[in-house]
Amino acid sequence: MFVARKFIIMKHFNRTFFSLLFVFLLVISCKKDDNTSSVEDLKAENRKALGVSAEDILSDDTYSSLSVELVYPEFSKPTDEAIANFRSFLEERLNKPGGITFTETQITSPTGTPYDIDEIKTIEDENRTLYTEGDDISVYIFFANGNSTNDTSTSVTLGTAYLNTSIVIYERTLQDFAANNPTINLIDLETVTLEHEFGHILGLVNIQGDDIHSDHEDPAHGKHCVVEECLMYFESNTNRPAAIVEYFSNQRRSVSGLDPLCIADLQAKGGK
Repeated sequence: MFVARKFIIMKHFNRTFFSLLFVFLLVISCKKDDNTSSVEDLKAENRKALGVSAEDILSDDTYSSLSVELVYPEFSKPTDEAIANFRSFLEERLNKPGGITFTETQITSPTGTPYDIDEIKTIEDENRTLYTEGDDISVYIFFANGNSTNDTSTSVTLGTAYLNTSIVIYERTLQDFAANNPTINLIDLETVTLEHEFGHILGLVNIQGDDIHSDHEDPAHGKHCVVEECLMYFESNTNRPAAIVEYFSNQRRSVSGLDPLCIADLQAKGGK
């Protein structure tokens, strides 16, 4: 009788133990799935169309701070002066009371240059560490150690804003231009390219078709400004080498801030 009772107790214990073990493993599995989902959700916020996050970046309605992640291989680091100029540009235009933080990361040089935009996106997936989270919105900028596959014998690509918070600057192309043209200052070239591409991130010009002054979009060069002295004028980031040399040799950088119409468009979305 005692043995039978003991057997019954052990059988009940085994059933309870394995039930608890199953529940425990199920909980662990669910937590793991939740974490994976959470990471993908974070990345999803930074995989939207160009210009979609303009208001989020400009205003403090949803995000009170901005994190800028600068990623570059060895020998493709932008100049400190250009980074400082870029920071000043952001502080002047963005309404971020929580501050603007820059993070610099040097990575192993990717292979496979020249790069197409899909390769640029893969490099981002492998190396981006900061994503929009909480009340902080993040922007990623990659300074490429090679040129674009779109380059030809008569045209080059200086930079491209390709997602709502993603930019590639073809730093090697900028360095080569400055090295081969003594009249071009690399700091100016980097600064203008950075600010111009970030202008597209901010929705300029009429990227999403919602600018209050959409009539200043250049019909001959879409998503750029008709005002020649404006940072968003197409020649500030033209793909024609001769025009790049002319633009920067004439020191037009000194007057290439945003024109009043572009500034008004940014202010309408919460900027300064």
